[in-house]
Amino acid sequence: DPPRERYVPFFAEAPTPEAEEDAFRGAWAFLSASHPCAVYYYSKYERTALRKLAEKYPGVTSVEAVETFFGDESTVDLLFDIVERKTEWPCIDHSIKTLATYLGFRWRDENPSGAASIEWYHRFLETGDTEIRKRILAYNEDDCAAMRVLLEGIRERMRSGAV
Repeated sequence: DPPRERYVPFFAEAPTPEAEEDAFRGAWAFLSASHPCAVYYYSKYERTALRKLAEKYPGVTSVEAVETFFGDESTVDLLFDIVERKTEWPCIDHSIKTLATYLGFRWRDENPSGAASIEWYHRFLETGDTEIRKRILAYNEDDCAAMRVLLEGIRERMRSGAV
């Protein structure tokens, strides 16, 4: 049986360094315990964000450990390593939203965007509204599912010679 997919969120519940560090600690522990395994991300944001968090919270992990993690051959930037270097798409851009939508994926939210999720997070911090928190987590989960759809689409295009 193939491993079952599951969404594991890490969320800073408050606008404090302690909450941010706790979320980072949980995420890093999960990544470290799961490695080696295939890790896919989309663009340099995740690498940059984790590097900055390691600089800010050296008690969690080191910048060198983050660089080693992202330097591993099983850790793949789908945008720069695959989409832009090895595939062609009949789309106006290579954003995850554009390509996953092209492949038939639909986000649950009617306004899915990274910028919107940042706004939602600020509103959550101001209000503590659990519905906003659920919206953020659903959006993030959909982004993860979209990445899987894109990866499957890339594999299918490679099998069919459509790259």
